[in-house]
Amino acid sequence: MTQRIPAVVVVFVLLGAVPATAQTPVTVFKGIPQSRISEGGKEASVRQVLPRDVAVNVGVVISQIGDEYYWASRENTRLIAIDGGGAYVTYLAVNGSGYVRVVKPEMKIMTSLLSEYDYVEHLLQGLNSVTYYGKREP
Repeated sequence: MTQRIPAVVVVFVLLGAVPATAQTPVTVFKGIPQSRISEGGKEASVRQVLPRDVAVNVGVVISQIGDEYYWASRENTRLIAIDGGGAYVTYLAVNGSGYVRVVKPEMKIMTSLLSEYDYVEHLLQGLNSVTYYGKREP
């Protein structure tokens, strides 16, 4: 005679098979741009001040999962964090689509003499580029 395993037991066994290494993303940086500069090769650069209702839709978010960084606001593109020991950390997209350079919080007072912004986000779209300058969000 064959014994059947109840479905509840199978579900519990499968749930137990989820890797213990699965980690929750942690937001390491979140910013809202204040201005945008677009460059299109033949077109002149145009600096545009962004109203808050527009800016919140193009904000930047960088997340960390384990030792890996991701450009959460740009299709979760994997990033490499480069910290040269100075006032900034640069997060470089591994696919070459751009970077985000962030002022370290402890260096904000020092860098405020040079710039009112907390970050720059540079995106390459074909041979065109878009650059956002903005402030850190809490």
